[in-house]
Amino acid sequence: MASLIQTLAVAEYLNFRHAATALGVSLSSVSARVKTLEEDLGVLLFERHARGVRLTEAGRLFVKRVAAGVDQLDHAVKMAGMAASGECGRLRIGVHALIPHSFVAELIERYREDYSGIEVEITESRARDAVMQLRTGRLDIVFVAGTPELPDCHSRRIWSEPLVAVLPDRHQLADRSAVTWADLAGETFLVRYGGTGPQVHDHIVLRLAGRWPASSIHRFDVERGTLLSMVGQGFGITIVGAATSFLTTSGVVFLPIADEPEPVPFSAVWSPSNRSATLRNLLALANKMGRSI
Repeated sequence: MASLIQTLAVAEYLNFRHAATALGVSLSSVSARVKTLEEDLGVLLFERHARGVRLTEAGRLFVKRVAAGVDQLDHAVKMAGMAASGECGRLRIGVHALIPHSFVAELIERYREDYSGIEVEITESRARDAVMQLRTGRLDIVFVAGTPELPDCHSRRIWSEPLVAVLPDRHQLADRSAVTWADLAGETFLVRYGGTGPQVHDHIVLRLAGRWPASSIHRFDVERGTLLSMVGQGFGITIVGAATSFLTTSGVVFLPIADEPEPVPFSAVWSPSNRSATLRNLLALANKMGRSI
């Protein structure tokens, strides 16, 4: 490689001494390396004369190709360095939802601002499906409700949200500032199959166990926005994390649940074998921004 660099310098200055000075090496070193390269190639690259040198036709073609190769190598080295520091590359993120102004949305927005060279891919799915994709290498990190303990994955609590009840705005409880679980006994609950639907279903069952009148829970294979619209149309009620209240939905009210013991935690989950700087930078930023809504 040194021989090629010195040959390019001689081709640029058309003078061995000037090339040696520019490179900060001895004249004899440049002369010897260029001569050795010519001997190895079996081709005369330079014609020497009293005032310097000039490229032969073979030398001109050789230098042209070598210069292009060196530029590509230099670019490759720079790109490798950027990838190693997390300044370029790809990051695949699994989420249960991407709600404007929510923690995850703000995290991704900030990350894309700080690391504009990273291609960010978003996949929305149920927590179980997202973790499966993580395990098969199709995702780099997933954000899920709760604090899962997975033997083959790392996880870290990042933020939390209080639960809120979503009721039709004409519901008899709609004008209250908050509700309790006892107030919600006997209601018809709507939950999704996807997203955090399974966790919501289990949480409702847990909180209303033994309460009377008994409640019913209906599952639907719909998107979050559709479920909220169904609440607004009087199909039933649901519970969501507080970030969902950022969505503009007509016909519903979001009410805090006064006797819900603590906010719902949300965690980041990733593979211990994933040592990419892009992932490391996202986790560092998530820790920095971590908060409760």
